[in-house]
Amino acid sequence: MEHLVRVYNERDRQTLEWLRRQVGDAAIAAAVEQCAGSGKPYLSTVCRRLGVRTPEFSVARRHTSSPIAEKSLATIRGILAARAAPAKLVASW
Repeated sequence: MEHLVRVYNERDRQTLEWLRRQVGDAAIAAAVEQCAGSGKPYLSTVCRRLGVRTPEFSVARRHTSSPIAEKSLATIRGILAARAAPAKLVASW
């Protein structure tokens, strides 16, 4: 069903799974066809079209950082440090 609607994260996947159990694939496909636009509709739009409210799902958060996140943070820290260094020199005059 992910080929019919926009699924961005784990919460969206849980919502789609729940929706499939509640109304079935045929009802979801029919609701997608009723949505205006040329692209995939948002899952929330399909839920509104079907008249259902989704439960709140909790998504387990990662307790360890990824190497990509660490590299991005290091880059950001470097940029901020470079911007702060000239300001410190001006302030010491």
